[in-house]
Amino acid sequence: MADYFDAFEMSPVPDGPDAVAPDPFRGIYAMPMFVKIPTRDLAASTDFWVRGLGFIDLFSIPGQVVHLRRWAFQDVLLVPEGVDGSSPSTSPARVQVFVSCVLSQLEPVADACRELSPDSVTGPYDTPWRTRDIDVRTPEGAHVTFTAATPYEPDSDTGRDLASVGIFAPEDDHGGAQ
Repeated sequence: MADYFDAFEMSPVPDGPDAVAPDPFRGIYAMPMFVKIPTRDLAASTDFWVRGLGFIDLFSIPGQVVHLRRWAFQDVLLVPEGVDGSSPSTSPARVQVFVSCVLSQLEPVADACRELSPDSVTGPYDTPWRTRDIDVRTPEGAHVTFTAATPYEPDSDTGRDLASVGIFAPEDDHGGAQ
């Protein structure tokens, strides 16, 4: 048996089908994880991440780094190729980033990205682990997947698949993760 426990109180991700997204988080903290993405065009990449993907420019050091953020712990650093150990290459960045969101954000993000770059979005599509996702290709070649939880239905195929690996709804007698 798995030793999972409900720890949703420590997550900035709101839960439930009617969840409302939090505002961008502007606090300064020691980042437990972040992604650094080299780009050939810092201004174009920043514009796409801000206007398309809904990040904010938390702060910038001109020509060196742009620190982007959405919710708490969703941090991305854009750096010019060749700066801070990122080597220039002829192939696009091979970065894949997953960003949590709520269901109501998927279509607006997809629409905003398609407006900036018509062929940049795939989806939405549902996954076997109860999320609905869109995939976005950014100007620097990163693959960003926006992923939103779908309602948990214990009697669905997905619910049974999750239960078979020890993941149950919190109100279930077995306990476990949501």
